[in-house]
Amino acid sequence: MNSSNPPTARQSVFRAVDIAKIYQMGEVQVHALRGVSVELYEGEFVVLLGASGSGKSTLLNILGGLDAPSSGTVHYLDRELTASDPSQLTRYRRDNVGFVFQFYNLIPSLTARENVELITEIATEPMDALDALDLVGLKDRSDHFPAQLSGGEQQRVAIARAIAKNPKVLLCDEPTGALDVQTGIVVLQAIGQINQQLGTTTAVITHNAEIAKMADRVILLSDGHIAGIERNSTKVAAQDLRW
Repeated sequence: MNSSNPPTARQSVFRAVDIAKIYQMGEVQVHALRGVSVELYEGEFVVLLGASGSGKSTLLNILGGLDAPSSGTVHYLDRELTASDPSQLTRYRRDNVGFVFQFYNLIPSLTARENVELITEIATEPMDALDALDLVGLKDRSDHFPAQLSGGEQQRVAIARAIAKNPKVLLCDEPTGALDVQTGIVVLQAIGQINQQLGTTTAVITHNAEIAKMADRVILLSDGHIAGIERNSTKVAAQDLRW
């Protein structure tokens, strides 16, 4: 890895300035973020790397409009998310952001295609559900129910569901956390392919430093601070990762 210079000639998609997040737990204040400033750029693949409790998920949730900072400002393109009301944030999430979490949250009574179609029905410019499944290599499993799919296949359905709305941003919180190594690599391949083919700005949370090798940039978090930002001079393909 080398310097943290931003991608040349790429538009800033997210700009967070001096954001803090404090949770009140009874009489105790928990400082999840402590004055974080960071930018994410159009089309890049970013890994947010840090130990549990470092602030990764809190930062991702704030960028995704799922949570609000206690102080500081967050812009998405020319929109100030921190000045948005709940209904505006709902529209922002619906129209712009795809989320992938550690647990798949598929509806058991619906097929893979029907799970994806749930999103296409509310999106403004969706892709065809089968096309989304094809992007993650599961078009031939479209009529299978979640119980008929492996954990890795279910996670890839969740990714297809996230991208079917044609989001500008894909935010992934420990997407391989519940998977074995080989299955996790297949899931990372799908995420990387989407980033490359669709140009979707992609951020992946992980505590696994090996996964950081496939990113354009790595944002290191520790105790609510950004401990460093590094750029990979050479990216490693997902299938070549080992941990």
